Amino acid sequence: MSNTEAAPAELTCGDRPTTADPDRPAVEVLTPREVPLGGPRAMRVRRTLPQRSRSLIGAWCFADHYGPTEVTGAMDVAPHPHTGLQTVSWLFAGEIEHRDSIGSHAMIRPGELNLMTGGHGICHSEVSTPAAKTLHGVQLWVALPERHRHTARAFDHYVPSVNRIDGAEIRVFLGSLAGRTSPIPTFTPLLGAEIVLGPDAHMSLGVDPRFEHGVLVDTGDIVVAGTTVHAAELGYVGTGVRTLTLSNRGTAPARFLLLGGIPFDEEILMWWNFVGRTHEEIAEFREAWEAESDQFGSVTGYTGTPQRLPAPELPKVRIKPRRNPGSGQEAGHG
Repeated sequence: MSNTEAAPAELTCGDRPTTADPDRPAVEVLTPREVPLGGPRAMRVRRTLPQRSRSLIGAWCFADHYGPTEVTGAMDVAPHPHTGLQTVSWLFAGEIEHRDSIGSHAMIRPGELNLMTGGHGICHSEVSTPAAKTLHGVQLWVALPERHRHTARAFDHYVPSVNRIDGAEIRVFLGSLAGRTSPIPTFTPLLGAEIVLGPDAHMSLGVDPRFEHGVLVDTGDIVVAGTTVHAAELGYVGTGVRTLTLSNRGTAPARFLLLGGIPFDEEILMWWNFVGRTHEEIAEFREAWEAESDQFGSVTGYTGTPQRLPAPELPKVRIKPRRNPGSGQEAGHG
């Protein structure tokens, strides 16, 4: 699922996380907001990143959590562009067909990572298959650092093995955790893992103290360092923590994603499906997409209608930075 909002908000992100107490880390609970995605078959998603209280976790800059949603007809997202980011698609249920402008044709299935690098520019389509009776998963974006944000287009697919420890099943799709390492390269140090924690189970995970972490709960409730994080919420833990304690006090398994990374120290501007640095750059990306520029290439094999998503109109005012509360500047437009 990509950001197909008809009137996307602009966000400039560059918050500096506070260092957590390694013995009693504070947990900030982020509540999602529901966002209706546009298109012929609109669906609602729960968006936990970005928001005003926290913009990024490491280089993770966008998190949409959707489903389980019964598929009536097909989810059909026509070719659309991306710049300056990597998209990370992870399903819990369903199947989605991916095509992109470097010729990739792949299926997105539960427990399998599909990572697309937009870099200077890419476009892709996403269509649910007839086998998909239900769609349930997350769409995540990773911001590319300045020195790599114009890198070449790329696509990676990886099926992580299941690591069973302490009453949990862990699938590490990016980075390293609990003795497992994903072979997929990233442009900044990152962690991405799905964890299913059994009923009445408790675990202590060794984590990189340089990282900040987010626990995005899919099903059940997870107690993170003593704080309960409910389904669809995201629990944030700052840097400095070497051991993360996680508990499921329920009578059924609980599932969540553990996301992490070194704090991203660059300010970024997100609008529609673009990640850039300035208003002028975003406007140039939009103009290039509307002009069908070679910057994004084209998708072959997509048979839906329309053949490509048009870009929304830019705001009538100049896109200005939005900063987190307490940063010294208020969010807003000029």
